[in-house]
Amino acid sequence: MAQGTETPAGPPDSPSPGATGSAAYLRRRTLRRGSAGWLLLTGLGVAYVVSGDFSGWNIGLSKGGFGGLAVAMVLMGVMYACLVFALAELSAILPTAGGGYGFARRALGTWGGFLTGTAILIEYILAPAAISLFIGDYVESLGLFGLTSGWPVYLACFVIFIGIHLWGVGEALRFSLVVTAIAVAALLIFAVGAFTEFDAGRLDDIPADPSAFGSNSWLPYGLLGIWAAFPFGMWFFLGVEGVPLAAEEAKDPVRSMPKALAISLAVLVFLALITFVSATGAQGANAIKEAGNPLVVALQGDGEPTALSRFVNYAGLAGLVASFFSLIFAGSRQLFALSRAGYLPRFLSLTNRRKSPYLGLLIPGVIGFTLAAWSGNGGRMLNVAVFGATISYALMALSHIVLRRREPDLPRPYRTPGGARTSGAAFVLACSALVATFLVDRDAAFIALGVYAVALAYFAFYSRHRLVAAAPEEEFAALAEAEAELKRG
Repeated sequence: MAQGTETPAGPPDSPSPGATGSAAYLRRRTLRRGSAGWLLLTGLGVAYVVSGDFSGWNIGLSKGGFGGLAVAMVLMGVMYACLVFALAELSAILPTAGGGYGFARRALGTWGGFLTGTAILIEYILAPAAISLFIGDYVESLGLFGLTSGWPVYLACFVIFIGIHLWGVGEALRFSLVVTAIAVAALLIFAVGAFTEFDAGRLDDIPADPSAFGSNSWLPYGLLGIWAAFPFGMWFFLGVEGVPLAAEEAKDPVRSMPKALAISLAVLVFLALITFVSATGAQGANAIKEAGNPLVVALQGDGEPTALSRFVNYAGLAGLVASFFSLIFAGSRQLFALSRAGYLPRFLSLTNRRKSPYLGLLIPGVIGFTLAAWSGNGGRMLNVAVFGATISYALMALSHIVLRRREPDLPRPYRTPGGARTSGAAFVLACSALVATFLVDRDAAFIALGVYAVALAYFAFYSRHRLVAAAPEEEFAALAEAEAELKRG
């Protein structure tokens, strides 16, 4: 048994010690296996991210200009590629709902597992709250049903889409795939239209700041602008790392998970390149750098809406819905895994008759809706989410490095190209992106640290003494510790 874990004890959610009790405990906490093949998983990976192509990334132009954001996007793309290759290996070794928490639990112990899982939760609870605000803005700007952006729209988002998730994972992922396909098709159509207005001379039309070190037309804010643009370069890929959270519900996860991760990243790289270049070249970096709807501005500028710009505007709403919907899924699975293992209250991992973690969906939904209705600051919440994401990236990359070096003979159905060198690159770039969040929004970074401090206090003083050894991620770690003891003995 792993140090610091215990077999659940006490009714009703914590059965008596022993194999029978553990089996009963886990039966009430099972997901529907075999619900998602590689196509649905690929759609999930793209859905996490696709809203970032429609808005948000362009703010990086105001931090680094076209050249600075371009370099940041390439570096962040390399970080995600290296991370995805590492996660493909880790998810084939341990295909459970714990995802990053499970990987870090084996490599870095209970503290490492909790730190990673908490960082992932920060990302996947805050991001949907922020996106619900953006959906409200889109609904208002499009004049849909005469609604304005406000709490009724945010509430409708959470109620409708959490309801679909409660219906079942297969139905939820199929819905996500359809909405994502609409958003991707719209991006392709947008790029064709924007390239008809493309002018390379507009790419670097932001005036250079003469006081910034190394500034020029391509780097108007100097070399530091590249670093400041890191968080916005991430927007083209943020969330794709959540695919392994669907491992317990996947068909043949050992094969389908690496395939889905690789294909979804390839799709996202392609969409990032065509969106970034075509949108900036159509109207100019200066015109779209602070636009709330940069693709629409790229098509129509200050003129009247066109048929194409209206279509892209509606499709942007589809992209937001796809990301909102899939991020709810990811947050519920990470919460489910942490709760099942006892890191968070165990009742949060109970599943309904359709094998959905209903409390893991409802409680984050209540938190997300409350934050959206109370704060109204979607940008700030997304910056907090990015801060949590970068912490989790660094810890997941570190987990891959540790397992490669400490357990070289561990069976690996898929092996990361480049091995620890690949995850080492992801680790360095993730740490750089983490520091860059302080350059963009220091308040958001400190808010995330405050949430982290509260969570760590809960773990230190309470939950680490009540972990559930029968949980899959804990058993996996316990096996490694037992093997290590045998070798030492």
